[in-house]
Amino acid sequence: MSNHPLDCPICDQGGECDLQDQSVRYGSDRTRFSEVVGKRAVENKDFGPLVKTVMTRCIQCTRCVRFANDVAGATELGTSGRGNDLQIGMYVEKTLATELSGNIIDLCPVGALTSKPYTFTSRPWELKKTESIDVLDAIGSNIRVDSRGTEVMRILPRVNDDVNEEWISDKTRFAYDGLKTQRLTVPMIKVNGEFQPASWKDALEKVAKHMQNVSGDQIAAVAGQLADAESLVALKDLLNRLGSENLQFEGMIGFDSHGSFDFRSNYTLNSKIAGVEEADAILLIGTNPRHEAPILNARIRKAYLNGANIGLIGVSPELNYEFDHLGDSPTAIDNINKHKAPFVKFLQTAKRPVVILGSSVYERSDAASILSSVAKLVEKIEKNVEKGWSVFNVLQRVIDLIS
Repeated sequence: MSNHPLDCPICDQGGECDLQDQSVRYGSDRTRFSEVVGKRAVENKDFGPLVKTVMTRCIQCTRCVRFANDVAGATELGTSGRGNDLQIGMYVEKTLATELSGNIIDLCPVGALTSKPYTFTSRPWELKKTESIDVLDAIGSNIRVDSRGTEVMRILPRVNDDVNEEWISDKTRFAYDGLKTQRLTVPMIKVNGEFQPASWKDALEKVAKHMQNVSGDQIAAVAGQLADAESLVALKDLLNRLGSENLQFEGMIGFDSHGSFDFRSNYTLNSKIAGVEEADAILLIGTNPRHEAPILNARIRKAYLNGANIGLIGVSPELNYEFDHLGDSPTAIDNINKHKAPFVKFLQTAKRPVVILGSSVYERSDAASILSSVAKLVEKIEKNVEKGWSVFNVLQRVIDLIS
């Protein structure tokens, strides 16, 4: 810490720095250290487009290393050198390949690791803090939105041990830039094959004119997955007046054609998010939790480190824990008992097994058949489970389906 530079005025951590707090409370106006060679300097590392590094500020607490290795599963981050030459970085030069990399910004007690998009934009005392819930995946992570005026400056996690603990995914943390960059702010009308800016009045008149010239069965509407209920009702009323019933959610065509949403247990995570890490056997079917729900994937990795066995049916993804790949077709569900993988033996005798079904399965033409096979498998597994333990779970990709 004697090597830490005095660059607080230009450091993004200023105003919320643990080292500043310690210095104000316990520090002195003079030091006992006086080395002839002066303070050491360290080259900055390239952690990718999200995390800015000023490694001369690093006090080598290794919080980032322990988080990357234990929680995020990014084992490429570590320390090299000894004593005064100790440095934190990659053993081989590369970017930090994890969906949870932004959390090391919160963990760093000094300004060695900060947010690149947030660099030199504001100070914490300028910001209005609003507690909210993330809607970019189905986890519903607890977040705090920091804003200045009408502009969102950053997004930070709030602690909730039942949902996201103190972590959030990089998508949650950095997606706010879509509110102000590369965003359509005015309507566009195609003129001579090219889109030209137009006023809302002209755009709405053009839409109304075209809609009057077609019949109801030729009109369809597709609503985004984050549209609010009032907008959806207004859109439905509009199409109904035009004689159309062609309404659809984005990416959800035929989602519930087999009536599986009649029961809440058919579309929720019945074991609870926190309960997943208590499982002793986890079967993933048609899902990639690392990309669909990084926070849940961290829970699964925690269960793996605690001794849980993991199996997967579907396209084999690149996960940050070991698993037995049982097949990539629906027939693997029916034939799971015939599979020779060690995971099958654990699944048959597990006391707290978890079956996680990806929501993409519901969009397949053979969804009803797959659900029937999964139901039979769950019935067999439930014979040995602890009382009150829920085996069947569905991992959604959008939050509006589970709210």
